[in-house]
Amino acid sequence: MTTMQDSASNDLADIRSRMVDGDFAAAAARLATFPADSPESTEALYMLAVCQRYLGQHESAVASLNKLKRLAPEHSRAYQEEGHLNRALGRSESALEAYRRACTLNPALEASYRGQIAILEELGRHAASDRVRAQLGWLLELPKPLIAVTDLIAQNKLGKAEALCRRFMQKNPRNIEGMRLLASIGLRLGVLEDAEFLLESAVAFAPEHIPARIDYVQALRKRQKFARALEEARTLLDQAPDNPQFRSLFAIESMQTGDYDTALTAFDEVLAQVPGDPATLTAKGHALKTCGRTEEAVTAYRSAVLSQPRHGEAYYALANLKTYRFTDDEIARMHEQEHNADLGHMERVYLNFALGKAYEDLGIYGTSFSYYAQGNELKRAQSRYDADRMAEEFAAQQAICTQELFEQHAGSGDPAPDPIFIVGLPRAGSTLLEQILSSHSQVDGTLELPNILSLSQQLRRRPPSGHAGEGYPAILEQLEAEELAGFGRRFIEDTRIHRQGAPMFIDKMPNNFRHIGLIHLILPNAKIIDARRHPMACCFSGFKQLFAEGQEFSYSLADIGRYYRDYVALMDHWDRVLPGRVLRVMHEDVVDDLEGQVRRILEFCDLPFEESCLRYYETERNVRTPSSEQVRQPIYRESVEQWRHFEPYLGPLKEALGQDLLPGHSC
Repeated sequence: MTTMQDSASNDLADIRSRMVDGDFAAAAARLATFPADSPESTEALYMLAVCQRYLGQHESAVASLNKLKRLAPEHSRAYQEEGHLNRALGRSESALEAYRRACTLNPALEASYRGQIAILEELGRHAASDRVRAQLGWLLELPKPLIAVTDLIAQNKLGKAEALCRRFMQKNPRNIEGMRLLASIGLRLGVLEDAEFLLESAVAFAPEHIPARIDYVQALRKRQKFARALEEARTLLDQAPDNPQFRSLFAIESMQTGDYDTALTAFDEVLAQVPGDPATLTAKGHALKTCGRTEEAVTAYRSAVLSQPRHGEAYYALANLKTYRFTDDEIARMHEQEHNADLGHMERVYLNFALGKAYEDLGIYGTSFSYYAQGNELKRAQSRYDADRMAEEFAAQQAICTQELFEQHAGSGDPAPDPIFIVGLPRAGSTLLEQILSSHSQVDGTLELPNILSLSQQLRRRPPSGHAGEGYPAILEQLEAEELAGFGRRFIEDTRIHRQGAPMFIDKMPNNFRHIGLIHLILPNAKIIDARRHPMACCFSGFKQLFAEGQEFSYSLADIGRYYRDYVALMDHWDRVLPGRVLRVMHEDVVDDLEGQVRRILEFCDLPFEESCLRYYETERNVRTPSSEQVRQPIYRESVEQWRHFEPYLGPLKEALGQDLLPGHSC
């Protein structure tokens, strides 16, 4: 495989030299026969489009670029080339839009800034030209290694970017832009603690550096340190009270701390300055939805799409209410945007998922499925998900987290009984269980907390100390009792900000099922509930749900089916090595016998029965998951068999699950 890749790379290098010499015809002829299954095929397509532009083959260049953008939606140079092509064809506005997208995806593209400046000057838009010139000035002031790091990040070559950035930072330890870039890499890799430290240091070294402080706010939010993020956002707003970007950031951080009144007031103040801003209207809609003001949320989302018809996020937000039904006019407007060549990649993703929901509600299931499938395919093109690698991670958990390991560490960890972990796959009924439990007087509902995932990443990246087989989860064999107890104590302390004072609290991060061994070692008295649902219902519900992040397996029926199988196998392992530690709750059983299951769950959690848990839909609390509207209603059965409407299209899912998982609800 390596030899074939080397050969393809050598071919491209030779073709590139022909292009440098101006022999575009010969280069294009060779590129046209380049193997489509080669890892370098996207680069070959890009080079082919460049050749076609120089040869005046504009229609062919457009076709090559469209194919390239489908294969690699974040290929920044594809948009830069689209800008060059549109400029050559005299399409100034389209060229500007393409150059802007190129710079958004990759701030290191000097030619895209210069292209914008030239067009804006030609059009007499001098103020806009000055803003782009300032961005170009920032880029040109960067040290060359950091320009290369920026480019590598945009190409998703994070390992190379990190290595280059670290080498630069060893010689320039207080370079603010270097710290920002290294933190950006950390955030993308899930190394949140390191990213936060870097940005905290950057702000301390350069308190007036506004981009660093904005990055710091966003890192704190990722770490769910919402109070600190709000303080930093307030600092920015105090410096420039009339800046709508700072006020919007303050509104978002207020929302994260649960202060929705302040957030909504701030959003309205932004809208007074920037009337009809679709992003602000959508964010306001999210705030209204979270606190149960659904009709007002609908109004905000509708206002966003009326202001900017291609703002796909607002269409998807309406669909994601689950209870909203699109009008015929709204569906027609979505179809108009579907054919808009200037629609951005994520706007198109949002639109496909929204149209999938619209046609599902109309009972036109074939059309609905085709839109869900298109939306997932677009997302999958951006994804680095590797089902084999995920299966290896699950297998490593089973190999390391043995009964002997837990016996060896018996009595270790922090004894706090406070946490209730609800784990499993998304769309398996975990939000309903959280709403039931948080209706109990002794339980606080919180969020999908990132702390366990962050700890696993921290352990994964710990520098080696000489032990064989280190890295997570192998390192669990090397941890001492004192360190395990420290991790447990830190979890309790770091999550305290999300609690309202009840003795127990819920962490419903579904992906924590991968780390039950770690949870048991650091918090041996925590309760763990596995929220499970019939595999076809659970997997298809995940397939038609556009997740914000962290569920990349859901973009393919085959991948999601395999993931479900691997999840079941890992949960079976936890049952064997930690008998009785995990309570399995089937969603269908909750629907069929709410009181019986509620009593069973409360008994497992050592909680007395409370009638309020049966009237969970009356509990007033902010719910941030896609099921927010559904859990504000009494139990309903319609969703249990919804997947059957789509059964003719779910062959790849059934094949991936296998017949042993499909019969009955006990899998």
